[in-house]
Amino acid sequence: MARKKKRRKKRPAYLDLPLPEAIKGAMREAGRPLLLRELYHLLHIPKEERASFRRLVKGLAARGELIHIKGRRYGLPEEMPLVTGRLSVHPEGYGFVNPEDEKAPTVFIPPGRLKGALDGDLVVARIERRTKKGPEGTVIRILERRRKRIVGFFYRSRKVSTVIPEDERLPVEILIPPGEERGAEDGEMVVAEITDFSPGRRIPEGRVVEVLGDPEDLQTQAKAVIYNYELPHRWSRRVREELARLPDEVRPEDKAGRRDLTRVPLVTIDGESARDFDDAVCVRRTRTGYKLYVAIADVSHYVKPGSALDREAYERGTSVYFPNMVVPMFPEKLSNGLCSLNPQVERLALTVEMDFDREGNLRRSRFYPAVIRSHARLTYNEVKAMLVDRDRELRKKYKPLLRMLEAAAELAQLLRKRRLSRGSIDFDLPEPEVVLDLQGEIRDIVRRERHLAHFLIEEFMIAANEAVARYLEERGYPFLYRVHEAPDPVKIREFVEFARTLGLDLEAPVEPTPAWVQEVIRLAEGRPYAYLVNMLLLRSMKQAQYSPENIGHFGLASACYCHFTSPIRRYPDLVVHRTLKTALKRKRPPYPYEKLVEMGKHLSQRERTAMEAEREMLERVQVRFMQEHLGETFTGIISGVTAFGFFVELEEYFVSGLVRLTDLHDDYYFLDEKNHRLVGRRTGRLFQIGQRVRVRVKEVNLRRRQITFELVEPRP
Repeated sequence: MARKKKRRKKRPAYLDLPLPEAIKGAMREAGRPLLLRELYHLLHIPKEERASFRRLVKGLAARGELIHIKGRRYGLPEEMPLVTGRLSVHPEGYGFVNPEDEKAPTVFIPPGRLKGALDGDLVVARIERRTKKGPEGTVIRILERRRKRIVGFFYRSRKVSTVIPEDERLPVEILIPPGEERGAEDGEMVVAEITDFSPGRRIPEGRVVEVLGDPEDLQTQAKAVIYNYELPHRWSRRVREELARLPDEVRPEDKAGRRDLTRVPLVTIDGESARDFDDAVCVRRTRTGYKLYVAIADVSHYVKPGSALDREAYERGTSVYFPNMVVPMFPEKLSNGLCSLNPQVERLALTVEMDFDREGNLRRSRFYPAVIRSHARLTYNEVKAMLVDRDRELRKKYKPLLRMLEAAAELAQLLRKRRLSRGSIDFDLPEPEVVLDLQGEIRDIVRRERHLAHFLIEEFMIAANEAVARYLEERGYPFLYRVHEAPDPVKIREFVEFARTLGLDLEAPVEPTPAWVQEVIRLAEGRPYAYLVNMLLLRSMKQAQYSPENIGHFGLASACYCHFTSPIRRYPDLVVHRTLKTALKRKRPPYPYEKLVEMGKHLSQRERTAMEAEREMLERVQVRFMQEHLGETFTGIISGVTAFGFFVELEEYFVSGLVRLTDLHDDYYFLDEKNHRLVGRRTGRLFQIGQRVRVRVKEVNLRRRQITFELVEPRP
């Protein structure tokens, strides 16, 4: 009788995977939560490796990839009614868990079920019921606290001191024990660090780590924004040591191998309050057209890759500009001194020299390191006064530079005409400019003027950026492009539907093009709602970002673009400078493609964070400014309608506020969402987007940064 062959047990496929994936594979095959000892057995983990294996499993659980459940077991979140994600908390006390897995649903967390979780925390939520609006659940575990430090108001009483967070999405008080107040006075703004918020504890305990000062002071408000957005703002000891080793001025040895452009009449043109000058320009008429020099501060000569200065600049990514201060990317010795193209001093520069014909077509580009001397520090208004207003005194003062400036204006207008003809988008979006007095108090918020001098610098910087990008691309050097994707057709269709309610006769394009966007801007030009159309059209666009993959720049209608002209305040420009220098020497690229992918993501995120911080600081300034205008009347445009009222953008001050329905006593109003308007049930009276109205400043809530208006009279 033949003996049956013993079948060999098939080796599980998960054993061939990397260990983190093998753990998940073993769990999927088991079909149930597993103990650590079961995982040891299934994955053949020897005794001497079990300690490191346990650390790996705990790390996966800390990141939410596994869930640690009762009975010392670990499970897969996708196999349980659990969702891992960031918690977003509303001031009313409820929240939403936004899952990291885009396919998973957002979970609503009712008040009382946050279990000590704060806005921004990484949490695990258990889904407890499903409603028509979506799943509802409870936070069961906090995996990571997003906010290590919290800005708030310090209050001292006889027995206890507390910090109440400024952000209303943090509905907790922080108990400050005696001795942990750091000298804070009652009512001051402080930064508190939570030291104990263990499960089951109703009130977290903490300590004051920094006293910011009087909440009414603008400097205090700027510090609050810095901490809210976790902006690096102090220089490490190593940075200070490196800084001390740098010279104060250009040395003879620094000039070696550089072209001497000190006699070329380069000038800087910036705003009145600018202190760092990283670009200088000069234009000469030639027999065939124009020669343009764009000289950019050579920061890369002083800041070496991997140095403490370099690491700190990369972490910051960009300078952040507030009305009353700057959080710089580089210390002042570099940004305002050694690398700033200050007038009448020698400075190192990386120069782009471009030849154009009489129609503004680029014929030739050259790139080289140089030594320059800025012949004048001009402001935008001075250039306008000389070239447009023909100001006699200024023309006399800068007589040696007049011919050069007039040639620059001619070339800039040619370049602008060519750029717009190819479809480049020029949004007519006036920006607010905050005017401060000598004491640093808000004096006014005015329309930031854009005129010939601004266009001149814009066109020359765009030309230089494109020339550098083309040069590097043609030579196959990987670098960071400045890319801007075409807008989502769905968003464009939504915009078109909205625009039709304003009376604009538009058809949604199959594929949006810059020329189509440009035509929309032209159609809205001169109408009361032009600003609104421009703003909403801009919001329908995608954000520009940094990437080593060239997909073009939609907004500029440019096939090849990068940022090269501001290395003092933008790290991507420094990356391009280093790449250009190696390309000119025909050396190996300084950055591999994979590294640039990572850098592009980080630097795009730092740019977004800086923009959000600047926007919040502007809002803080705006509400403080409007507090001085309580009871005053202004004209504005309705910029948004909701079921509870409509938002009005003031024409004079670029400040937005809300007119509440509860303050409209003449009728009951309902929201007509399709047509973006509120309609009176009895009178048929309309309040719709784009309508001009007269409003009075009724109330200003500094803490919530909210401005409430009341209607005075509608104006056709």
